[in-house]
Amino acid sequence: MALSKTIWTYFKGAWHAGDVPIMRAADHGSWLGTTVFDGARCINGLTPDLDLHCARVNASAEALMIAPTVSTRDLIAITLEGLANFPKDAAVYIRPMYWAIHGDHTAIVPTPDETGFAICLEEIPLAPQTATTTLGLTRFRRPVMEDAVVNAKAGCLYPNNARMLTEVRARGFGNALVADAMGNVAETATANVFMVKDGDVFTPIANGTFLAGITRARHIANLRANGTTVHESVLTFDDFRSADEVFMSGNMSKVTPVSAFEDRQYQVGPITRQVREMYWDWAASAHTF
Repeated sequence: MALSKTIWTYFKGAWHAGDVPIMRAADHGSWLGTTVFDGARCINGLTPDLDLHCARVNASAEALMIAPTVSTRDLIAITLEGLANFPKDAAVYIRPMYWAIHGDHTAIVPTPDETGFAICLEEIPLAPQTATTTLGLTRFRRPVMEDAVVNAKAGCLYPNNARMLTEVRARGFGNALVADAMGNVAETATANVFMVKDGDVFTPIANGTFLAGITRARHIANLRANGTTVHESVLTFDDFRSADEVFMSGNMSKVTPVSAFEDRQYQVGPITRQVREMYWDWAASAHTF
């Protein structure tokens, strides 16, 4: 599914212009869902945390029993080579991905003898700084390790997210605030989530039901370096109802302010704006590959 018309695809050792076909009908990933990916960003020539995203796609592959075949260092080098095809000021979404090709005698378990690999670079602009979203409740929850490969950024997890989004959008909300198996807040359907109360920042503690994101960790580090207290803790829906500010954290948009949770309204507050400013200040000052 292409979101834009400007795409470059790395496949079988070379860069190709466009949305190139990369999977066969009988590939394990095609019919049994063994696919993993990661998402990084290039904005105005900056590639914040590209190394961590490249490392994570390899870790995700291993969690899904797929043999990763490209080192983190080589992933970075190939990605930078591909980014040279875009204008310097382009906003590019970076997706390295693996999929299993063969299975064992049952066909269910992937085998390590051959692994599919590609990188998709797609020009997708950042959302405007004025963009906000609203959150609604969903009956669907985040799974636990015993139910699903929640320690991987795996394609097979996303149909559950799609159910969440479809349910809340039918009621007029932009995203879902999602519970874990215990009924506490885990994240939204598409991103990690933070709330602000009396000047302190809170985010759900990483309990193995969701990926504690790379951008999430960067926001926490920036806030603490700036002297703001950040709590990673068990949070309820009532905690969010009583919050002063709420914002989402994800790689696609980095920071998305939340203007409402069900019937609770929020303003885009000073800490939310500060988190965005600190992120891009850090990105501009950090090492760029």
